[in-house]
Amino acid sequence: MSQFFQIHPDNPQARLIKQAAQIIHAGGIVALPTDSCYALVCHLDDKGAVEKLRRIRGIDDKHHLTLLCRDLSEIAVYARVDNRQFRLLKAATPGPYTVILEATREVPRRLSHPSRKTIGLRVPENAIANALLEELGQPLIGTTLITPDDVLLNDPEEIREQMGKLVDLIIDGGACAMTPTTVIDLSGDEPALVRLGRGDPARFGL
Repeated sequence: MSQFFQIHPDNPQARLIKQAAQIIHAGGIVALPTDSCYALVCHLDDKGAVEKLRRIRGIDDKHHLTLLCRDLSEIAVYARVDNRQFRLLKAATPGPYTVILEATREVPRRLSHPSRKTIGLRVPENAIANALLEELGQPLIGTTLITPDDVLLNDPEEIREQMGKLVDLIIDGGACAMTPTTVIDLSGDEPALVRLGRGDPARFGL
């Protein structure tokens, strides 16, 4: 069974955040609250953990995984960002948006989209997620927490009941929104709406 940490949504306990980071460093899969819905995350550089995450979600390598970053400057390490894209990102981050950009060489090839060489990125507005990213000092790779039968889970106890044997840690940070991020493709000449979610696409002129 997975471990279960109750972490304060506004003032995360440093001791528990440190323990969560250790679980991730050891190759663990973590169910984590965000500013949209719960996400499944793991270490960016752990190939085995990434493959396990994909198996849990039932997705292949054509499905974009998302880098959860601390800030805009970290996004610019892993994606090519021009002035136009930067202005759009600055107006919408942190927040419930995932943006698709051209990946840099810093992104392991197995994580970028195989045909387009793009990557999804976001800066969450959630104290627990942000504290964990600060503790790790690098992005997390993740995906929306949806069960294999396509159900979006919002309640930590329900996540434990359904996913407890699949993941290594569940962080109870209270209920999240039941709406995933809005996905915007910024890799082309103009922003394109891929998925309407919690974020208002008007921030990107859409």
